[in-house]
Formats: sequence, structure tokens, C-alpha cells
Amino acid sequence: MSRRRYVARGVPGGYRIWDNKGRRWWGDHYELCPDDLLAELNGTADYGKITALLRRYRAQKR
Repeated sequence: MSRRRYVARGVPGGYRIWDNKGRRWWGDHYELCPDDLLAELNGTADYGKITALLRRYRAQKR
């Protein structure tokens, strides 16, 4: 059984993305985990799609 590389994990005040391979947090802190980001992490976990979603949500925060 292989472990997923990226997983959304609950942290105080919201969610962050954990990189199992790099053993570190990846991306920003979210108060609410966006549904499409969570679906991609739990689905195919395509690096390009995850990065595009993170950029979109980061731009919305500004």
C-alpha cells in the first residue's frame, strides 16, 4: 500500500497540505479547505492541478 504524497491535514484554525515525500508543510494555511482542492488531493493528486488551485486561492486572498 503506497501513501499519497499530498494530504490535507487539520491544524489549529483550519487546514494545511502535508507533503509526505518532503516531510514538510506545502502551500498556505486555509481556514476552510476548498472542496476542489480536497477532491484533487484525494483523487489523482496531479501536481500541476494542485499547484494551479493553490495559485487561484492565494490570489483570492489578496
